[in-house]
Amino acid sequence: MPLYQSALAKDIFKDQIIIVTGGGSGIGRCTAHELASLGAQVILTGRTEEKLQQVKQEIIEDGGKASYRVCDNRDEEKVKQTVSSIVEEFGQINGLVNNAGGQFPAFLETMSANAFDIVIRNNLLGTFLMMREVFNQSMVKTGGSIVNMTIDMWSGLPSMGHSGAARAGIDNLTKTSALEWARAGVRINAVAPGWVMASGLDFYKDGMKAMIPTVSSKIPLKRMATESEVSALMCFLLSPAASFITGMNVRIDGGASLVSPFFPLIDHEKSKPFEAFHRDGIPNVIKEMNQSKL
Repeated sequence: MPLYQSALAKDIFKDQIIIVTGGGSGIGRCTAHELASLGAQVILTGRTEEKLQQVKQEIIEDGGKASYRVCDNRDEEKVKQTVSSIVEEFGQINGLVNNAGGQFPAFLETMSANAFDIVIRNNLLGTFLMMREVFNQSMVKTGGSIVNMTIDMWSGLPSMGHSGAARAGIDNLTKTSALEWARAGVRINAVAPGWVMASGLDFYKDGMKAMIPTVSSKIPLKRMATESEVSALMCFLLSPAASFITGMNVRIDGGASLVSPFFPLIDHEKSKPFEAFHRDGIPNVIKEMNQSKL
């Protein structure tokens, strides 16, 4: 089987301990594979042990190093215990990919307080707790790098206002922590993907699912991102090559956030995707869409 074709230098993360939250699927799985291919000891976290075990096995089969911890990032005590166990086993934590999160379509006027709270806790609170514990238990003494996950939210996020609010909070949390923790040699950045061909697309139903085939027409580059295009940026931000970058939230949206009603988008097929991930990560809804074009 071919191995991950990263654009970064081989062994750039050799002997580094890097946590990937939500590492059991989608972008988290892809990023864990890339980090492991570059020499990192990857620790996967998530709520579903079967998924974590599967990704761990994949990485080991490919010659990488991985372990996992079952952890609900919304549970403060569990996060403390998880980070403590990692520090106890490996001595320190060099990097954190705060990828875990999720959302579901809902309009604000019908959204319950519980639905809003679930998404805020899943995305914003979970991100904060992991950052705080990794910093307090390791990075305050050793330095390190953290990459958080946001979203293309710059023009609001209709039908996902709870997620937009949470991710906007992460954007500010990234900037604030970058200022507060620079004294310890810790860099914190974020990435803001637009539409990505990740497994999360398969969870959308009805109207949202029907909209997916139309998405590319609204993006200047006329396609969605691949998981490895998101992973490539996160790995770069973790790497020594980004040593003077902190407090940034970098957009990965094919220019979608720049679209203006006064400048028409022209159809083309000039943008070629970066496809470095050697294991199938294409969601079923995209496979079905591609088959329907044949």
